[in-house]
Amino acid sequence: MPDGIVSWHPVCHVDDIAEEDVAQFEHGGKIYAIYHTPSGFYATDGLCTHEDELLTDGLVVGEIIECPKHQGRFHIPTGKAKGAPVCVNLHTYPTKIEAQLVYVGIPDSA
Repeated sequence: MPDGIVSWHPVCHVDDIAEEDVAQFEHGGKIYAIYHTPSGFYATDGLCTHEDELLTDGLVVGEIIECPKHQGRFHIPTGKAKGAPVCVNLHTYPTKIEAQLVYVGIPDSA
């Protein structure tokens, strides 16, 4: 995540995203992916770093998201590229749960 101050944005209710699933959130003209993994909720950029494919159309298995276009894989909590053809990591964003709502922290500069 980029350094700096973040603004918290409510995305959805915790029950809106099934475990091992992903949902799309848009803010300021940018697409984000919100994941519900066995270890909790996470947020990353919403487009694959390889060819800008929507990750929300991909497959979540455990803490891995697989891009639907070329099956590149990313580690969701860290954004680390895990499998060819992707070699550029995803940006990650903090999440928090308050009153059963999932919030994403988006840098004020984003």
